[in-house]
Amino acid sequence: MIDVLTLANSHWRVGLTPETGGSVAFGQVKSGDAWVDVLRPTPDDMLGSFGDSASFPLIPWSNRIRHGSLLWKDEVYQLRRWAGTADFSMHGAALEYPWEVVEVADDRVSVEFDARGYYGVNWPWDFTARQDYFLDGPRLGCRVSLTNVDDVAFPAGLGHHPYFVRQLRGTDGKPLGDEVLAQINSIDEYELVNCMPDAGPGPIPTVSDFTSPRTLGQTLIDTCQTRKPGAPVATLEYPGSFSIVVEADPIFEHTVFYIPPGEPFFAIEPVTNANDGFTLVKKGIRGTGVFEIAAGETVSAEFSLTIA
Repeated sequence: MIDVLTLANSHWRVGLTPETGGSVAFGQVKSGDAWVDVLRPTPDDMLGSFGDSASFPLIPWSNRIRHGSLLWKDEVYQLRRWAGTADFSMHGAALEYPWEVVEVADDRVSVEFDARGYYGVNWPWDFTARQDYFLDGPRLGCRVSLTNVDDVAFPAGLGHHPYFVRQLRGTDGKPLGDEVLAQINSIDEYELVNCMPDAGPGPIPTVSDFTSPRTLGQTLIDTCQTRKPGAPVATLEYPGSFSIVVEADPIFEHTVFYIPPGEPFFAIEPVTNANDGFTLVKKGIRGTGVFEIAAGETVSAEFSLTIA
């Protein structure tokens, strides 16, 4: 049985499953007298699966690494590839393990992961990670921290993977208003083959241009865009109800945007590094968002969802 820790105030009710890779089980907003899901809720029988969660941390990198081959300086570090036949590593190295709860209150929870406590963690260096979830009025925030506890520097990235609902629904399952209007503050996009780029970003194609608010449609979109500096990551308007403003610290230089056709959810992910960023760095491409973290150093960054 997976325990769910719940944070709540008059605006938000959020469930966390530290045992499931430090994931979020649900995120609900008060609408009138009812709580409605704005993050994709995790089915009770899938609470042990981070891939079915409402959101999960991406540490110490986000998205994919081609062939599982981590290229850094003059070395190649072979990582374990994604389950099945996929020819890549994905979503970091901390999701397969339980996170320890280190602080609990009605409006905040802190959880930590120490890679040194497990054998076979899919990363060549020792690290610890922390997530501080908190509620502040209409704002749900999460501060993600990565600490290098190895004796050498290593490359890294951070991110989070929230899934939002396309359409709000009441407790009776009936729609509350029309489908979401999404607006994403991006300036460029990587051309991807099998979700990975071979070069730096270029103009955003019309099909994935959400710089002005629009409905999601039913075309598959799975892309990585560069974020507009100084602007929110995105604004999601649920007509007739409320909007959610997605904000993140400047280190989150990229946004991964995913629309699966026919599904009642989509993802907007604030991330530091571009897909396969380590390979891009090796090619001499700038602006990948991959950073080097020194031995003993901690890198922290915050993202938030605010009701407007």
